[in-house]
Amino acid sequence: MRRSLVVGNWKMNGSRSANRELLKQLLSAESSGSDVAVCPPAIYLSEVAEQLGGSSIGWGVQNLSEADSGAYTGEISAAMVADLGCKFAIVGHSERRTLYAETDSLVASKALQASAAGVVPIVCVGETFEQRNAEQTLQVVGRQLRALLEHEQFGELGEWVVAYEPVWAIGTGLTATPAQAQAVHAFIRGELAAVSQSLADKVRILYGGSVKAANAVELFAETDIDGGLVGGASLDGSEFIAICRAAG
Repeated sequence: MRRSLVVGNWKMNGSRSANRELLKQLLSAESSGSDVAVCPPAIYLSEVAEQLGGSSIGWGVQNLSEADSGAYTGEISAAMVADLGCKFAIVGHSERRTLYAETDSLVASKALQASAAGVVPIVCVGETFEQRNAEQTLQVVGRQLRALLEHEQFGELGEWVVAYEPVWAIGTGLTATPAQAQAVHAFIRGELAAVSQSLADKVRILYGGSVKAANAVELFAETDIDGGLVGGASLDGSEFIAICRAAG
């Protein structure tokens, strides 16, 4: 039985004081029945780790490098992430793919780097509004996923998570209906099962597209939706707690 997971992606938001207050709220209600983690901007990771240390709430990064170490100014390696006690690393978020031209191959390399360091990669996949209208959703999501599944090092990948985030529903207020989201989650589960049924049974697939307390219960009730990758709503303590409880 897969345990539900809710991850807050703070994106480029927060301050030292705001982060402390938000985490205080989360810690006061941490028993939600689901696994919970937050991914702050990297500059705040040490302080977040210190505040969450000893609690059941995990922490992670929003991105990492595909390289081990070296002359990569501004980059953060998987080993550094692990050194800070990070449980998760988001890779291939649509904003990284769109704004920074990250390819499917690069995303796969980052996922493998994270896993090799003992950090759970959250591999994001999803289609644009134009691709959905052209009925290319499964083609696009399948291509993004297979870049990892077909990688020669895939067999070395340990625990990992997939996040389906329809690009057209991120930060727009639009949300895939539970049935639309479930259809893509079921497709992803099927792609995993084609490689290994035990893999399909184990991997948690999260929905990430304007998840809110108002729609979380319906979304998380679907068979193949194991929780959420939450953006803007994760910056509101009471809203995020409600989403975590819905998953639990």
